[in-house]
Amino acid sequence: MVELTTDNLKDVVKEHDRVFVQYGASWCGNCRMIKPKIKKLAAVNENVHFIYVDAEKFPGSRELADVANLPTFATFKAGQRVDQFTGSKFEKVEGMFNEIANN
Repeated sequence: MVELTTDNLKDVVKEHDRVFVQYGASWCGNCRMIKPKIKKLAAVNENVHFIYVDAEKFPGSRELADVANLPTFATFKAGQRVDQFTGSKFEKVEGMFNEIANN
């Protein structure tokens, strides 16, 4: 999983066919709890580009999804948002990943 260091998620989504994004913040306990599970998922799946976005530092990147609460997860394919989920239920997040990875 790559952590965004500049507010350029729009460019990353354009450069990669399949992108999985976790929006979080340093103060978000649920974000910190689920992040290691997402990193494990990313480590075994090379066909999907995983990105972590600090939603407070990068407001421009937030605009690609409807981020109202954290953590929020979004998937993109061919530059378009495919799915989005807010919450920390890993089974739902894993399902989103499987959908983008296998289609």
